[in-house]
Amino acid sequence: MEADKRRTIDADIRRLAEGGDIGAATSVALRAYGPEIFEFVAALHRNETDASEVFSLFAEKLWKSLPSFRWDASFRTWAYAVARTSSLDFRRAEKRRAARVVPLPEGSALSAIEAEVRTVTRSYLRTERRDRFAELRARLPPEEQELLMLRVDRQLSWDDLAVVLHGEDAPPLGADERKRAAARLRKRFQHLKEKLYEMGRREGLVGDEN
Repeated sequence: MEADKRRTIDADIRRLAEGGDIGAATSVALRAYGPEIFEFVAALHRNETDASEVFSLFAEKLWKSLPSFRWDASFRTWAYAVARTSSLDFRRAEKRRAARVVPLPEGSALSAIEAEVRTVTRSYLRTERRDRFAELRARLPPEEQELLMLRVDRQLSWDDLAVVLHGEDAPPLGADERKRAAARLRKRFQHLKEKLYEMGRREGLVGDEN
């Protein structure tokens, strides 16, 4: 999705949210960003049932948190932060997750959109080719997979990555804090690329440098 289109969508979401129509704002958000968010959690959890549940948690948390969103980052950046928090919550409290899930409001409206996004995206994921590098990447710890997906696949800026990985529930980062966090992420990313390269070399996917 191009930046101009994202700005238009974000403006629509903000207008609806600030007008008090959180249901409509959430609907716009899920239709616009839901597919890529579901792909993100599906790649992290690698289990269709778990990914579906994490996406349900994400949709619920998005709706509940939208009124308090400060708009100090793009909506897409914030949505990834919410998705990451939902994924972490799921992993930390797996035994209690059934009791924590609350149906989305407004009858079947938002729930239907959430289900539609999951169904369409699952069909896409089932037919997507997985190359051997993707299999290597899946062996990495979840936090390293997150960094690779958000930087390489989603092309988030270093500043946006700092916001996402800081956590949407945490106090906002100041300009200097964000700059330092972005610098640390660059270093982590460089080490991660070297690690993945070495894994690929051992698997015969890349040649030794002369």
